[in-house]
Amino acid sequence: MSDTPPYGTGDASYQAAGGIIGLRRLVDDFYRLMDERPEAAALRALHPADLSASRDKLACFLSGWLGGPRLFAEQYGSISIPAFHAQWPIDQALAESWLSCMAGAIALQGYTPAFADYLLTQLRVPAERSVQASQNRHRKENPT
Repeated sequence: MSDTPPYGTGDASYQAAGGIIGLRRLVDDFYRLMDERPEAAALRALHPADLSASRDKLACFLSGWLGGPRLFAEQYGSISIPAFHAQWPIDQALAESWLSCMAGAIALQGYTPAFADYLLTQLRVPAERSVQASQNRHRKENPT
């Protein structure tokens, strides 16, 4: 029997991801895959040419989101992921592209299968909420 708390409890997920160093590695692989995959071109086009700030923001966000230090709030202030992403027309295809690149990056990390599955399942939640927030905003701006 393990003394490790279940994922989602305390900083168990943050620790399973390798702390901030592991998260920065995950984020680097995520953005590299987004750059390399032709099917992610539309997703990549929503990002700036220089991904330095995007990399830092995502790693910092994931740190707090996974129960570790709240680095994003400390460095950038508070954020609502769906509200932030509502400014772009994010549809299901873009969300799936994002999740596909993240799944590829997760697979490169050497996480346990249980944590890899847990993490991807958890990441699906903000991805879906971002699609919903974007659709709601664009419906309000463009009523039929």
